[in-house]
Amino acid sequence: MTGVVCNPLDLAYRYQDVRTPFAGRSVHREAADPTVVFFRDRYFMFASMTRGFWHSDDLVEWTLQPTDRLPAVDYAPDVREVDGALLFTASRRSNGRFFRSVDPLADDFVEIAPSDIAFWDPDTFQDDDGRLYLYWGCSHKAPIQGVELDRGTFQRIGDPVPLIAANTSARGWERTGDDYVPVVRRGVMGKVMDAYIGDAPFIEGAYLNRVDDRYYLQYAGPGTQFNTYADGYYVGPGPLGPFEYDANSPFSSKPGGFITGAGHGSTFQDRHGNWWHVATMRISVNADFERRIGLFPAGFDQDGVLFCNQNFADFPMNMPDRAFDPWTEASAGWMLLSHRVAATASSSLAGHGPALATDESVRTWWVAGTDRPGEWLQLDLGAAADVHAVQVNLADHGLATRAPKLQDLAKATFGKRAVFADPQPAEVRVELSLDGVEWTLVHDSIGTGADAPHAFIALPEAQRARFVRVTAGAMPFGGPFAVSGLRVFGLGDADLAAAVAPSGERRDPLTVALRWDASAGAVGYNIRYGLAPDKLYHSWLVYDRTELEIGSLNAGHPYWFAVDAFTVSGITPGDAMRID
Repeated sequence: MTGVVCNPLDLAYRYQDVRTPFAGRSVHREAADPTVVFFRDRYFMFASMTRGFWHSDDLVEWTLQPTDRLPAVDYAPDVREVDGALLFTASRRSNGRFFRSVDPLADDFVEIAPSDIAFWDPDTFQDDDGRLYLYWGCSHKAPIQGVELDRGTFQRIGDPVPLIAANTSARGWERTGDDYVPVVRRGVMGKVMDAYIGDAPFIEGAYLNRVDDRYYLQYAGPGTQFNTYADGYYVGPGPLGPFEYDANSPFSSKPGGFITGAGHGSTFQDRHGNWWHVATMRISVNADFERRIGLFPAGFDQDGVLFCNQNFADFPMNMPDRAFDPWTEASAGWMLLSHRVAATASSSLAGHGPALATDESVRTWWVAGTDRPGEWLQLDLGAAADVHAVQVNLADHGLATRAPKLQDLAKATFGKRAVFADPQPAEVRVELSLDGVEWTLVHDSIGTGADAPHAFIALPEAQRARFVRVTAGAMPFGGPFAVSGLRVFGLGDADLAAAVAPSGERRDPLTVALRWDASAGAVGYNIRYGLAPDKLYHSWLVYDRTELEIGSLNAGHPYWFAVDAFTVSGITPGDAMRID
């Protein structure tokens, strides 16, 4: 293995300056709608609001490459290799544009053609015969469409073909709202949104893969601000279909755990032939579009079913240097040691106490009482354990009053926005201790200017520790030290949990209510489910609960469910049960 990573990926996410007439000004990090392409033996990742792109040799370490040759605020960038070069396009408020690069690290992007189509959330695809296609759509009313393009002019050949539309009466996962519960909007903005879209989902983010003679047209729904944001797919015999919905959808979905959401992404192969899916994960506190990027092992099973392994998908994950099994070799084998452990801090802002850094929610955070470097947060794991890794997740707190106002604002759907060109320091020192007196330094970026908002420190070898302390250096725009998750991974000395046997019933064609007895010592539970006992391809990670209502089902299909209990020392798999 080349290394270990942990979602959300630790990238130098760019800061946004967003002004809206209803919500005022927000300054927060954002990246979303990622496309990854393997080109010239290197990985290139393009994402919304990045003002550039990231590149990597191993999918572990990513370098941000700025560019002003590409539109900075055109959403959902799509990049594919077409005729030996990278072809870039993105969403626009008017007709699209195409850019080309043969050497992206040399920043040689050149606009080569306008489009005769006004598209949003585009995806280009070149088939084995060289023919080129375009897919697009991001709407609560209009379907995703596709059309063939002329390879020389990039203009459409023939009329667009409607391909995918919402069907919330048959597909539970397309319904809007956190946990599939309808949204109740308030205030002036709520009335505007109710009148504009009501409870209709956005069907968006098309992406096409060909595997053998099958074409997999992927799409996202119901909305990027929900924990249920996910990707489903259709399958067809050709680039324009006819396509048929696959009831194993959604194939990428992460509604539970520390950070949720796994929609609007791309599916690609690495240099070893392994499949991966990269997708959008949500925070959506400072603004709906406050988002991050996650990477998941993926593949196609013996029946041609597209899947992602999203069991414990925000726990440490191996990155292979060879072909590997995405189900049995992806996990690093380390458990979460820090859930709701005792936390203390040098100081705290009212309403943002230290416990919010250990509640396994990226949407809540501890904030230091001052903005001075040297503020610290400390955890007591309760007992000594073998610590393998620490993840320090920083939050953006109150930065709109600190960051300078940008002048190069562009129109957005509501209001205006711009992307900060310069990185911001996010420096931390991490130390471990057995007794809380003698400390061992395991990471120190203070004074380096490092921009690491989700710093993941995998230790070369496990260290025995009970206490973990993180100390602030320079923070973005001189803001306060704010931590949404100080997450510690390794192996504790506790017993494994007893196996869990769930019970439940189908509440309606789209919903199952599950319940189970608590397992002594369990930190949490991972619910796996799917259309067959050997296809439990969906998962939902929960803490502090012994029941769950799952509203993501497809009507007309029985489902199988299993509940796995986990402690600081490991996972106890549960047996699958069928609910019709």
